[in-house]
Amino acid sequence: MQVEGQSIVAQTDMLAPVPFPIPGTTPPDGVTATLVNIDAARGLVTTIIHIAPGARIPAHYHDDGPEAHYVLSGDFINAGETLGPGAFVTHPTGVVHGPHESRTGCSILTLQSAYVDPANPDFHIVE
Repeated sequence: MQVEGQSIVAQTDMLAPVPFPIPGTTPPDGVTATLVNIDAARGLVTTIIHIAPGARIPAHYHDDGPEAHYVLSGDFINAGETLGPGAFVTHPTGVVHGPHESRTGCSILTLQSAYVDPANPDFHIVE
């Protein structure tokens, strides 16, 4: 059942990526994000994460909920395994995942139950 005004429809190719400073990322500006939905009250938190060529996000975990990634383009390296477009990876709450990297750059559709705000992140580095 849909309630008018509660659903979100986004034309993602019309949304501009914004800086997304994830703690411990090298280089610090190596990740940007297209913020599709950051309001968990309106559905799954949805972002498109863009990892620049050569950028690296350290291994980490989240306490606030699970996370899932769907590779849209490029080479997404998850814990040393290179994944291409169409690959899907999910991580339960509290499970260490990553590091995440890309040799050529990639875009990943990321779904979460809670927004990981770079200013106050539920992001616990384990390396």
